[in-house]
Amino acid sequence: MDGPADKERPADDDDDLDDAHKTHSKDPTRSLTTSYGLELPARLDCNCWTALTATEYQVIGRHLPSEANPTPKIYRMRIFAPNDVVAKSRFWYFLGKLRKIKKANGEIISLNQITEKRPQKVKNFGIWIRYDSRSGTHNMYKEYREMSRVAAIDALYQDMAARHRSRFRSVQILKVVELEKSDDVRRPYIKQLLVKGLKFPLPHRINKKAGKKVFAAKRPSTFF
Repeated sequence: MDGPADKERPADDDDDLDDAHKTHSKDPTRSLTTSYGLELPARLDCNCWTALTATEYQVIGRHLPSEANPTPKIYRMRIFAPNDVVAKSRFWYFLGKLRKIKKANGEIISLNQITEKRPQKVKNFGIWIRYDSRSGTHNMYKEYREMSRVAAIDALYQDMAARHRSRFRSVQILKVVELEKSDDVRRPYIKQLLVKGLKFPLPHRINKKAGKKVFAAKRPSTFF
């Protein structure tokens, strides 16, 4: 006589999730679906900023007008975010921390995208940040040599993810300043690029012929 232990145990949702995740590990781009029809999103990398590009926004907001305060104070922030939805979310996050104003009792007056004035010029940037690690909260100053402010922020998030395993939500950008003078640069990995007469080798030169043939008898060699 079969006892209760010999009967087949009905499959629950946890077993379905385990089987689905095993299948999903072979193809990470597939979404997960259980036997109950519950569709789960595909697992993304924890450092999701690698697939995004920063955009600088200017967000202006205030507390809702009331009879006690018909003209509330206006607050303006420059926020780096992948899109305007994240920019608004970060605006309310910081405004709630600093001035105790939340989205329910406030309003956003305007949201503008800030573009680089000189995108063809190489510039040095100094960035002050505060980030949360597994052991505490730390302040940090970093320097990057990029073409624009958003490119420097992209390099910052890539660097923080590689060196400190910091996520996008764990890094707070306090200030971004363009270092116009060479004396303002502190880091040696940026100072080595400011040497006068700096030259780089060209190990892979390709000679361009005036009259190029369509077909060649042998494979060309471009290393000399």
